[in-house]
Amino acid sequence: MKSQWAILVVDDEDIMRDSMAAWLREDGYTVHTASTGREALELARKRDFALYFVDLKMPGGIDGIQTMVELKKLYPDPAVVIVTAYATVDTAIMAMKQGAYEYIVKPCNPEEISLLVERVIKVKNLQRENLLLKKKLTRKYSFQDIISKNQKMQEIFQLVREVSSLRSTVLIQGESGTGKELIARAIHFSGDRADKPFVCVSCAALAETLLESELFGHEKGSFTGAIGRKKGKFELAHEGTIFLDEIGDISSKLQMDLLRVIQERTFFRVGGSEEIQVDTRVIAATNKDLQKAVADGTFRDDLYYRLNVINIQIPPLRERREDIPLLARNFVEQISHEVGKEVEDISEGALKILLDHDWPGNVRELENAVERAIVTTKTRVLLEEAFSFLVNGKKEKKGFDIPAGMSLEDLEREAITVTMQRTEGNVKEAASILGIDRSTLYDKIKKYNLAR
Repeated sequence: MKSQWAILVVDDEDIMRDSMAAWLREDGYTVHTASTGREALELARKRDFALYFVDLKMPGGIDGIQTMVELKKLYPDPAVVIVTAYATVDTAIMAMKQGAYEYIVKPCNPEEISLLVERVIKVKNLQRENLLLKKKLTRKYSFQDIISKNQKMQEIFQLVREVSSLRSTVLIQGESGTGKELIARAIHFSGDRADKPFVCVSCAALAETLLESELFGHEKGSFTGAIGRKKGKFELAHEGTIFLDEIGDISSKLQMDLLRVIQERTFFRVGGSEEIQVDTRVIAATNKDLQKAVADGTFRDDLYYRLNVINIQIPPLRERREDIPLLARNFVEQISHEVGKEVEDISEGALKILLDHDWPGNVRELENAVERAIVTTKTRVLLEEAFSFLVNGKKEKKGFDIPAGMSLEDLEREAITVTMQRTEGNVKEAASILGIDRSTLYDKIKKYNLAR
């Protein structure tokens, strides 16, 4: 999008400056203006621009060439176009020798300006894409879109490689936000089922009856609203993989149905009499302690043993802090490209804040924090102040005192209220911080009648 790229027009003549800015805005670009070189440098210190149109002759002790030289001290390769009404061969040669991208003469032609900007933006886009591609190709610690230098995670990567082509059921356990779905995808796409379907089902997001239909499909007229036959996720995942997220939340009836599918590789659609046979690999994930659930009688032991053929325990982010700089910089690359902001790195001071944080929402919370910092920053490098919300949140947490007589329900309501206020109503971010699924948070907001 053109509006993602900002242009700075620097000229002491009001008419010339405003005219050029108006032409560029008509083309859809974000345009800032300055009347002197010093003013331009002040703006440039706050952010880099895709393109600088700089008048050659300006008052105030700093002309266009000097302004360009100072810009090159701030940024390695600024695209500067020198604009002048005094066209001579000498000035053109001098401008190009000092590193000007182009040299144009007043009065400027709007069509010429449009073509020039289009050419520069095209180059900028290619440079950005090439940089991202190069970093992806040379990234040392990545495996199937998962980044880690932690020893436990490296062992998990090796286990994924070893089991990827097996049919055995896999149980992935770990806190919310640790990347359980990424591991499931890595297993699928590393094995011989990679070109077959990978189907995800969130078991916590649906009620029992809806989840049963979602998993096994239904026949026409089997319940109100069943206007036709529908294939379930197991059928859709035939010869591929079905990923059952939050498996610990399913009802006892569905546990029994699921056990039958894993054992027999057959099932019936809801309201159907035809036995459906499938070849589907099952990968399940949960943030619950299933062994405790088995001991408590809330989860079938026979299903647990069927699921737990290959067990993968993902460590929380606080136990692999060496991954935080890697992950944070990776998110800076991805998110800055997605939102169209020229953010290139993260400062050492900001990294220290991230390293000191406990990350109850794990990698997902870190990603949300980096995105929030990128969206709100006005600099090319994320500084400490970009993550002030983490520091403030930590101070609030340290000063938290539970009043006498406060029930667990009241405590939960207060925790949700404070977190929703801190994230300014962002349910996804709040759920990540609280370490619960979004659908669970929606239910609790409704339960406590909380304002979003």
